[in-house]
Amino acid sequence: MSEINVERAGEGRFRVRVREGDSETAHEVALTTEDFLRLGVSCRSPEELLERSFRFLLEREPKESILPSFRIDEISRYFPEFESEIAR
Repeated sequence: MSEINVERAGEGRFRVRVREGDSETAHEVALTTEDFLRLGVSCRSPEELLERSFRFLLEREPKESILPSFRIDEISRYFPEFESEIAR
């Protein structure tokens, strides 16, 4: 099981660290208020939305394949089902 740590890195920016055993990756993710309101309807916080988003990604690819820096809305470009699944 992957350990996902999300912390704020500034206005609309978050650092996400994914640890599996002795291996860790770091990512910077941009999340606008509009994207949080649209995608995070069932989440209590932006951090929860990002954790769920990374769990979604990790079900589909290894942590090393996740881009080091991206906007949350870019996930749908690679995985069209993202928005419908994350809203559940």
